[in-house]
Amino acid sequence: MITNVEVEVRGRKLSIETGEIAKQSDGAVVVKYGDTVLLATAVADKKIKEGLDFFPLTMDYQEKTFSAGKIPGGYFKREGKPTEKEVLTSRLVDRPMRPLFPKGFRSETQGIVSVLSFGDENASDVLGITGMSAALTISDIPFNGPVGAVRVGLLKGELVINPDLSEVESLELNIVVAGTEDAVIMVEGGASEISERILLDAIEYGHAEIKRIVAVQHELRSLAGKAKRPLIQKEENVELQNSVKAYVLDRIKEHIAIPGKQRRQEALDILLDETLKHFEAEEKGLTKDIANIFFDIEKDLVRKMIINEGVRADGRRPDEIRQITSKVGFLPRAHGSALFVRGETQALVAVTLGTSEDEQKIETLEGETYKTFMLHYNFPPFSVGEVKPLRSPGRREIGHGALAERSLKPIIPSKEVFPYTIRIVSDILESNGSSSMATVCGSTLALMDAGVPIKAPVAGIAMGMIQEGDKTVVLTDILGLEDHLGDMDFKVTGTEEGITAFQMDLKTGGISKEVMEKALEQARQGRVFIIGKIKEALASPRESLAPHAPRIYTMQIKQDKIRDVIGTGGKVIRGIIEQTGVKIDIDDSGLINIASADETSAQKAIEIINGIIAEAELGRIYLGKVKRITDFGAFVEILPGTDGLLHISQISEKRIAKVTDELQEGDEVLVKVIEIDRQGKIRLSRKEAMREKAGHPKSD
Repeated sequence: MITNVEVEVRGRKLSIETGEIAKQSDGAVVVKYGDTVLLATAVADKKIKEGLDFFPLTMDYQEKTFSAGKIPGGYFKREGKPTEKEVLTSRLVDRPMRPLFPKGFRSETQGIVSVLSFGDENASDVLGITGMSAALTISDIPFNGPVGAVRVGLLKGELVINPDLSEVESLELNIVVAGTEDAVIMVEGGASEISERILLDAIEYGHAEIKRIVAVQHELRSLAGKAKRPLIQKEENVELQNSVKAYVLDRIKEHIAIPGKQRRQEALDILLDETLKHFEAEEKGLTKDIANIFFDIEKDLVRKMIINEGVRADGRRPDEIRQITSKVGFLPRAHGSALFVRGETQALVAVTLGTSEDEQKIETLEGETYKTFMLHYNFPPFSVGEVKPLRSPGRREIGHGALAERSLKPIIPSKEVFPYTIRIVSDILESNGSSSMATVCGSTLALMDAGVPIKAPVAGIAMGMIQEGDKTVVLTDILGLEDHLGDMDFKVTGTEEGITAFQMDLKTGGISKEVMEKALEQARQGRVFIIGKIKEALASPRESLAPHAPRIYTMQIKQDKIRDVIGTGGKVIRGIIEQTGVKIDIDDSGLINIASADETSAQKAIEIINGIIAEAELGRIYLGKVKRITDFGAFVEILPGTDGLLHISQISEKRIAKVTDELQEGDEVLVKVIEIDRQGKIRLSRKEAMREKAGHPKSD
């Protein structure tokens, strides 16, 4: 039986349907919004794996190219490795779902969102969140949803829900908001230096629409939902909990106050090993139980210390930022570089400047685009003292890089102002929380070190939150421990003028507007403080590029001269490149970019091009070459591709019977332009040129 529910979102019908396809999954829905159609399925293993101390959840989003009427590019004509957008959207779907599964649920669970039809609604990612929530809600899988999601944009000063593709480029704010009927639990997006007030209004505006989307999911569940499978909770061993607590409580208190991540963790690890031996955990099969009890005690102590004493694990106050140091010009051969250090987090950032040949071609369902600004984030295992095989970037690395790139994009100069392709690489050398925000700060310094004329410095800061009962403490510049044990991961980036990117994930049921306002204001103060530290290292972009960076010189030529510079089959432009060693790019407007690390080569190329595009000037003398002889005169090339007629009467002061008496093809001859008619035809005079050269006045 097919069941369908509907709600109108920004003038379009959003429908969620179940009962027709993918019926062997635990929950499956088809979501339709305009021309966009997607399938969301959820399946959880009926067997419970023993000994799991984590929830094995996987969320995947995949785009079928047929959904946009396209065939995949490249050699293999089928979908392969997930694109960056698919990876980022998979994370976007995962993040609001994960905290809503009940504690203790350990069955392996997989959700898949498949885009079957792609329209201009620009909504497949937010529909994926809604669809996955609906699939879980009607399934027998334990889930404390439902969740709804919308995109909120600021267009010409007005907030809009789900702006379409034609509006995206004009948005001053572009965020995805996800939440339950009671609270917002995830926000992610970018902006053009907007205020905290506008962001709060946008989140509130989005949540009002989310409540309507959640309501129809409740309706769908009442019509077609399955009974939830029983949640098997492991019986707690209260006696063991009390015994372990009595044995370790005081010493854990001492150890969590040890400054330094490694020293603190080493002390806790030694204490845990001692505790396991004391209780003969291995022999009695209690290793995981005791380790979990130990972790719960540590978590409870850290949280209570913050709530009751206002003191954090490293001794800081809730709003205090760790010590910051920076170095620029760290790598001599890089075009720009910086080492940004905040506490025990280090980001080594390098900037490389390239030409249009280095632009990245992106093929998506929306169409082909080219990226001239890229940021790549790497998180090697040694940064946290671990041993792992090096692999291609994972979801976390791609997500952190995308957040940092979004943060900096509003301050990157336009191609007209700075015609370079810019690539930033951030390698995290040491990590104890907030490495993505260190990447933003280090990237700002590296860009200025490279001489990129950025609009303003950007800084990023990660905020956290601890909630216990009616008490809430907002933390500035969180440690890895506070991220792990806390209730919120809330990243804000921006300039002194406003916010450029925002990402919030909650591990609790939600956050009040008052706490959100406090967190945003605390983040603003922290951001401004860090920008001050950035300016201490380097106040503004360097006036010149690094010696090893390519120089790009621009020329603007007439559009009808483009073919002359390119030549038949590109022969002319290839010849210039071979002769000078430069890189040349010409667009349809006639803008020419000439790139070279050697100024002499670039100037030589400019001279050649100027020669090609030069136009004859009335009254000017040229040294031309005789190209063709006729009975009435000779055609002389005065500029590359430009000929003029030298009439027989203008060849010599004396009367001549035949042109060949004075000139032969291939001769070089001085001529003066004496007329250019409306059709552009040129008349030349050798007599006038010779007379003027000799210093005689023009004859009547």
